[in-house]
Amino acid sequence: MPEDEELVELKFRLYDGSDIGPFLYPPASTVAILKDRILAEWPKDKKIAPKGVNDIKIVSAGKILENSKTVGQCRMPFGELQKGVITMHVVVQPSVAKSTKEKKLDESEKSCICSCSIL
Repeated sequence: MPEDEELVELKFRLYDGSDIGPFLYPPASTVAILKDRILAEWPKDKKIAPKGVNDIKIVSAGKILENSKTVGQCRMPFGELQKGVITMHVVVQPSVAKSTKEKKLDESEKSCICSCSIL
């Protein structure tokens, strides 16, 4: 098991300013593992909630993190910090299937637009 000094302390800031965490992670943990933890710890009283890990985007240092990246790789901009909690932002983005369905509804509304002319 890695020593405590090697672990990275992360917390996840939600859309309303509340946080999940902080939790300690080994640098070899992937972003996919972080998303699993966020989904498991998501507060039940939130109006906006992810349905699965694919609905979650994690933003750190202004970049959306890829599932295959490790915590150690994501920590690079913060490498000079010895201790302290790193805050990562969580964005809930609906799945593609839902977005496509919404677009179809919008397009059908457009076909019903009145084409009156004002003289």
